[in-house]
Amino acid sequence: MSASLSARGVRVIRNGVTLLDGVDLDVHAGELVAVLGPNGAGKSTLLGAVAGDFELSGGSVSINGRQIGDYSPRDLARARAVLPQQITISFPFTVREIVAMGRGPWQDDNDDERVEAAMRRMDVTALATRTYQTLSVGEQSRVSMARVLAQDTPLLLLDEPTAVLDIGQQERFLSIARTLVDEGRAVVAVLHDLNVAMRYATRVLVLHEGRCVASGEPAAVLTPALLSNVYHQKIQVTTTTDGRSVILPERH
Repeated sequence: MSASLSARGVRVIRNGVTLLDGVDLDVHAGELVAVLGPNGAGKSTLLGAVAGDFELSGGSVSINGRQIGDYSPRDLARARAVLPQQITISFPFTVREIVAMGRGPWQDDNDDERVEAAMRRMDVTALATRTYQTLSVGEQSRVSMARVLAQDTPLLLLDEPTAVLDIGQQERFLSIARTLVDEGRAVVAVLHDLNVAMRYATRVLVLHEGRCVASGEPAAVLTPALLSNVYHQKIQVTTTTDGRSVILPERH
């Protein structure tokens, strides 16, 4: 499965405010790139920019070597799937109907199989006949991800996918994301939890005030000096007895 995303010098200005200024981002098949940074750093703006959801003020974005503006809407939906931070469903669609919406760009003989597989993977098969509005927030999040999986694209763009999940659901969700990467897909995920990024990301990109301040392997990038500067909070990185790195705020 071919998957690559290349963003160069991405600039986004809205109402005279520069939200992103010259950001580069690359992701290839077999990578999970976590986009990190404090609130207002430009993380969701970057994800929207590389998804092609709004016009750039400068720079370029290409998927699989093709400029994003050259894609038809259907071809773009076949190349990348997007999980937004917030989803509003106004009509009483069932869970299965919502997951099946992911097949919109395809509508072929594989639709039923892909929908059922996505529901099993996100453990929402038992909810198939429930309407979206009757679900808990965590269940809604899993259903939304199942829709993304049913879309069956080589590139997935996820905006804070674990924000409303409990710790067990977070672990299962990120494990699924890593499985997708192991299958040869490329994943870009906006994350707030630095420890989750340290454990699951193959690379991280750290934004601060609309600019990229660091990019690379998590252990090399997520240092106490960088994190303390970006988050305006003294942060330490410790190592557990089994060799894992854990990021913690320092006590005053």
